[in-house]
Amino acid sequence: MIDISLEGKEPWPEVRAILPVMERNGIDTVWLACHLFQREPIARAAALLSASDSLKIALMAMSPYTVHPVYAAMAAATLEEMFPGRVTLCLGVGAPRDLEAAGVEAPKPLATLREAIAVTRGLFAGETVHHDGTAFSVRGRRLETGACAVPVALAASGPKMLELAGEAADAVLISAAASVPFLQSCLETVAEGEAKAGRRIRRIGLLYAAVAEQEAAAHAGLKRMLGFILRGAHHARNIELGGSSLDQAALAKAYAAEDWPAVERLVSDEIVARHAASGTPEQVRARMAEYQEVGLDRLVLSGVSQSPDLEPLLRHLGRPA
Repeated sequence: MIDISLEGKEPWPEVRAILPVMERNGIDTVWLACHLFQREPIARAAALLSASDSLKIALMAMSPYTVHPVYAAMAAATLEEMFPGRVTLCLGVGAPRDLEAAGVEAPKPLATLREAIAVTRGLFAGETVHHDGTAFSVRGRRLETGACAVPVALAASGPKMLELAGEAADAVLISAAASVPFLQSCLETVAEGEAKAGRRIRRIGLLYAAVAEQEAAAHAGLKRMLGFILRGAHHARNIELGGSSLDQAALAKAYAAEDWPAVERLVSDEIVARHAASGTPEQVRARMAEYQEVGLDRLVLSGVSQSPDLEPLLRHLGRPA
């Protein structure tokens, strides 16, 4: 099963243009990123659901440091009431550098996300929630919409957060730009959490993808997007396991200065090859098979937000044109 993610950079006319392409090619879910300073996902979710009769959406990944879990649950439950069976709520800490740019602190992320999952799942279950935690307090209230079948996913990359996903969420979302060895390591940690809780959750992976007749041309189109993700210090282990090297401090500085030539120089072709499905049609098919073979239930293609790019990619993947 293949889904698509939208990063929040895409103007609405571009999104409207790509909608029929996604519908025609059997895309199931559109994952709408919640990156600070970019387009807001709840409003976009309502517009997308209204514009399509079949596509589902996932709010990805709502941070409890910027959106209270009660409000996130309200938004998802309201969308679910209007568009039954078509909504997923994905929680996550948020990009550290984006939180920093907005002056938002993110203390005790593991405990905070554990509480956020408990609050949202309780509300979705139709319960009157009594939660007196360190990060959040909910005093005997329930959602006016009542119980709703909204799955809760957790965006995770660190070991403790991955284990929490296995214990408490309905699904885990592994960040884009993951190398195959890093992804395999992540899923092994998720399995440890699953074993503790005696359950199995859905395993979902974001994957940057680009196809072109020339490998270098495909790589070039992904470098800036990969730079945005891999500049974060929390991706150091991902880069190490992937088998390449990257000056993350220099990359973060170049990205902040919008020095795109420097970003594209630092994110080498080797980095792209190890952290995305990019290249010729044959290379992309082989690379996607590698990602699926480590145990993902679903791939979410990222970095493909325009019809001229998505249509040939899906065609080369063997999906109907």
